[in-house]
Amino acid sequence: MKNKRVILVALPTILVAWAVWSWFPSPKEASYLPVASFGGTEKLSGPIGIAMIGDEIFVSDAGNHRIQVFDGDGQSLRAFGHEGDGPGELDRPMHIDARDEKLYVAEYGNDRIQVLSPLGEPLGSIGGPGDGPGELDAPGGVTVAADGTVYVADFYNQRVQALDAHGRFLRQWGTTGKKGIWAGTFNYPTDVALLPDGSLVVADAYDDRIQVFGPDGSFSRKWGGPFALNLRGGANGWFRTATGVAVAPDGDIFVADFENNRIQKFTSEGEFLVAFGQDELDRPTDVALDETGRVYVVDFGHDRIQVFEREP
Repeated sequence: MKNKRVILVALPTILVAWAVWSWFPSPKEASYLPVASFGGTEKLSGPIGIAMIGDEIFVSDAGNHRIQVFDGDGQSLRAFGHEGDGPGELDRPMHIDARDEKLYVAEYGNDRIQVLSPLGEPLGSIGGPGDGPGELDAPGGVTVAADGTVYVADFYNQRVQALDAHGRFLRQWGTTGKKGIWAGTFNYPTDVALLPDGSLVVADAYDDRIQVFGPDGSFSRKWGGPFALNLRGGANGWFRTATGVAVAPDGDIFVADFENNRIQKFTSEGEFLVAFGQDELDRPTDVALDETGRVYVVDFGHDRIQVFEREP
């Protein structure tokens, strides 16, 4: 009986210790420091997405319905696109991705993914308005695999779709039009990225979490607060609207934690590594990395791009 009483007394302490260790992790690596910024209200209006082709930086200038291109020093090189629904025209471009010298633009207002050259020449489009297979309703994000498969965060349809290079439907995750907090369901997903092994990473924005699906499409893991069940917060590893996601070459995952005004970094398995930018950022929406490891953050609230480097 005495042993049972000891176990009963110790059990709550063990559970609390486990919860603290799991849900309030400490940083495990050095932080990132701001080293530069560019853009500003005279050049950008409500920027959302960022991608890189070579040493050029492409930013979706959503409020101006265009793409702006900068060099690594933040100097403006060119801009293309204007409001409209024709080829080469844009309506609120959101998250973007680059593959094989092509820029893929998720167009919130035109319910499509538009494919453009680095100079803005229209190369084609994928999708169209609707909730059927291959149709889109305000797509928020896009990423493209080496084999040409296009993955789309289909915002109002509460799903993620995989389409081939011609826009033909391959599969989807989530139930069309149905929000949910359980594994494999979404609450307005906004961005997608791919891990080196082909796993799909989803910024499940308004569930305040990240979900990962394996190369075979099956659910793999999720994180963001206790049990990743839409419990939002500001602790390490928690989110208040996870809007953008980027994957480093080694598989580490960077997440734009919108309302917490920071970027959080995780291993590919979801282990918290570090958070940064709290003193510099105002509602970040996206993040990208260059070949040197510099981190470029879309600082939505300040209409600029902030650049960070790993602390020595």
